[in-house]
Amino acid sequence: MKKRIILCICMILVTVILLGFIQALVQPKYMSASREGALIAEYYGEETSHDVLFVGDCEVYESFTPPTLWEEYGITSYIRGSAQQLTWQSYYLLEEILKYETPKVVVFNVLALKYGEPQDEAYNRMTLDGMKLSVTKLKAISASMTEEESFASYLFPLLRFHSRWKELGKEDFTYLFRRDTVSHNGYLMQTEIRGGKAEITPSPLVDDTLPETSMEYLDKMRALCEENGIAFVLIKAPTNDWKYHWYDEWDEQIVAYAEENRLKYYNFIPLADEIGIDWSTDTYDMGVHLNVYGAEKLTSYFGELLVNEFGLESRKNDTALAETWQKKLDAYYAERNN
Repeated sequence: MKKRIILCICMILVTVILLGFIQALVQPKYMSASREGALIAEYYGEETSHDVLFVGDCEVYESFTPPTLWEEYGITSYIRGSAQQLTWQSYYLLEEILKYETPKVVVFNVLALKYGEPQDEAYNRMTLDGMKLSVTKLKAISASMTEEESFASYLFPLLRFHSRWKELGKEDFTYLFRRDTVSHNGYLMQTEIRGGKAEITPSPLVDDTLPETSMEYLDKMRALCEENGIAFVLIKAPTNDWKYHWYDEWDEQIVAYAEENRLKYYNFIPLADEIGIDWSTDTYDMGVHLNVYGAEKLTSYFGELLVNEFGLESRKNDTALAETWQKKLDAYYAERNN
């Protein structure tokens, strides 16, 4: 009888290990393609706290360079951004962040406020799959799923990616149990130069009111920051295109919200010239997003605001911290100059 019990336990363990191995094998690795899918998980490898935390979509992880904030101002920062990160996802990421640290400033990019309901599974995966399992992650999954998605598939990704065995390549085996670091404290570097303006006519607004759901989660972020003594800052990254157009009607609502709640809101679109952005050299996709040269200019400009408006001070006199960030700077410039 005892032998049968031991045998059953062994078979269960072998089955669990085998399923775990298969699940790890078939999950997307995001190392060479769609690297933004690796960003969320990288945060857990951080060993130091941060003065500033960014949350939001591609307009944060391609517009601000944490190494620049450190090099010029001695400010530590991290970007918890992901592709098409929805407002409620930003809220739950912030909720999770506060379990690890309490930054002095949290920065949110307002473009995502235009979405009032779940959008796309592929983008959901890039945010949610990288989160550690917790009650916060479960709430984020529940708020984000489209009608076609299954809650169980987020808990057991094998249910979603089991058919991917047909696409397996060398990368899936190389990164079976490890991942390379693809970002610089959440910043995904783009060095290509493709200037100009994407001439795409913006669609007329049927309803110019920002969705109630996204505004509710914006207010939840504000309240969470207020409860923890954190300055909550709203920004709109600079763009020079019509693809992701930021309408004046939306901007007016954010200006009003910021005034009502005594928040700072910086719309960097009309400030591009003052920042020094040259749309012929500082974008990699004709004005939709900044490349590293434009991102450094924006970061330098924003760093001065963080010092003057929020009183952040240099931490370069912390020897251990300075050594850690010197390594980050070395890695940053190695990629930038290669």
